[in-house]
Amino acid sequence: MSVNVTHNTFDTIIRGGRWFDGTGAPSAVRNIGIRAGHVVAVSADELDATGCAEVIDADGKWVLPGMLDIHTHYDVEILGGPALTESLRHGVTTVMLGSCSLSTIHVDGQEAGDLFGRVEAIPREHVISAVAGNKTWDSAEGYVEALEKLPLGPNVAAFLGHSDMRTAIMGLDRATRHSERPTRREQARMERMLTEALNAGFVGMSSQQLLFDKIDGEVCRSRTLPSTYARPRELRRLKSLLRRSGRVLQSGPDIANPVNLASQLAQSLGLFRNPLKTSLLSAADVKSNPYAVKILGPLARAVNALGGNFRWQHLPVPFEVYADGIDLVVFEEFGTGAAALHLRDEVERNELLRDPEYRRQFRKDYENKFGVRVWQRDFFDADIVACPDTSVIGRSFGQVATNRGVHPVDAFLDLVLEHGRALRWRTTISNHRPEVLKKLAREPGIQMGFSDAGAHLRNMAFYNMGLRLLRHVYDAEKAGRPFMTIEAAVHRLTGELADWYRLDAGHLRVGDRADAVIIDPARLDAELETYAEEPVEQYGGLSRMVNRNDDTVCAVLVGGRLVFAAGAATELVGRRRTGRFLRAAHRAPALPVQKGELSSVS
Repeated sequence: MSVNVTHNTFDTIIRGGRWFDGTGAPSAVRNIGIRAGHVVAVSADELDATGCAEVIDADGKWVLPGMLDIHTHYDVEILGGPALTESLRHGVTTVMLGSCSLSTIHVDGQEAGDLFGRVEAIPREHVISAVAGNKTWDSAEGYVEALEKLPLGPNVAAFLGHSDMRTAIMGLDRATRHSERPTRREQARMERMLTEALNAGFVGMSSQQLLFDKIDGEVCRSRTLPSTYARPRELRRLKSLLRRSGRVLQSGPDIANPVNLASQLAQSLGLFRNPLKTSLLSAADVKSNPYAVKILGPLARAVNALGGNFRWQHLPVPFEVYADGIDLVVFEEFGTGAAALHLRDEVERNELLRDPEYRRQFRKDYENKFGVRVWQRDFFDADIVACPDTSVIGRSFGQVATNRGVHPVDAFLDLVLEHGRALRWRTTISNHRPEVLKKLAREPGIQMGFSDAGAHLRNMAFYNMGLRLLRHVYDAEKAGRPFMTIEAAVHRLTGELADWYRLDAGHLRVGDRADAVIIDPARLDAELETYAEEPVEQYGGLSRMVNRNDDTVCAVLVGGRLVFAAGAATELVGRRRTGRFLRAAHRAPALPVQKGELSSVS
């Protein structure tokens, strides 16, 4: 296919790359012409470069629509670092805020610190500072206007968080008590807040029923998120607004309660009303239950066959996590782990970890194989990667326990007591079987997402998950055992997500905004899995886990403007706004290209 225009002056030409349009259609070598932030030509013929400020040689490379990240917690970081370079550099040109019932639309700084600090492992004092120091809005529309005054790197879309609304209206203390319900007036205010957000173009609302996400701070410390305290009637009235508008509910079920999970699936059904578009956390091949993954695809297919509109969110790579000492969210899912994380004071915590009765109960929790859990609770499957005692590096806690003649729990707690956060270790919780990942990647009821970008800064890094899925698909193709076409994989990471969430993104056709990434397929290699850290200036220089594969991504464009080239941000990034707020079900015109914003790259 060749599509061209009579006007032969372009701002940018991407020459000779293998072009994917984001629809899943066959790819082809094409020349792409960009003008005023939009694709205006896709041609097999050479494009006239006369007067063109930017010509990018993509010979041997792949040219894709910019990828979408549908599950991030950038709500805090975006206020002080709106370039969001850790996503941009990996070809992600649209990010979604407001996941897991958490957003910063209505809460104040202190409340945001309590909500985000422990759940998302973002230092509470920096959350408070970012929100309190930057908040100028008091409505969803005001939030959109505030974001668009910032030098956004990628495009942004957003959910309104249920815990955000509940906290702002009821106060955090009342919002986290089972005995309290919103009054009729408070319920009406929540409904007005959600209506205003939907009118402002938010993609929907996020809620949460998962019970091991805990609040930070002093007053309500260790209570679960406000959304978990909502009664069915409260949620039904909010969900009805989503049904009528065709917007999305993102939610996390109470995995220990089969009735809750069933109700989350059933709510997507129409049954004499509009179906509720539901995106649920999460489809994962967890080590703790290798059989559960078998029912996820069939459940989604059954709900959708009955008229629902349901999707699981899925991280399409091994879920490898790191921890400093005992600071890891998976310990929240059982009593003794949560008790340790409840104590902020290190002296108090260490006293608890030494207590013989506490240790006895911890061993009991560790050995309990009944009930639903995320972590496999196997210290033989947890390797030490850094420690002042170098003799234990490279060993599992189980091996250390065997050498010392103690229980694995005691070996772990002894090392935490001795070295605190200087003890760094890792384990893979889920998505460890490549063949299962292949099956999940093909499931129509599963979406590629759940990176948690911007959160759990010391625990994990999945900013490049899209690239890693492409590698998995490409390696299988080269080995002669394909399980999915490259075109289908690109579609799953781009156009499929954009279309379902009703966002003007994810496609690279004539008339589309020119959000694009150029990838060298020869560098879809083991570099994608290497470990790296980078300090976050706005979080006091905290060193966070990141991904570094700068040879893989050759260039990234947002709205036709070059933001990354050869692993380096251009001068635009952090200084000029290249992204914009994408309003659901609206076309989003590209920002005008200013003179001098383009610079040649080859």
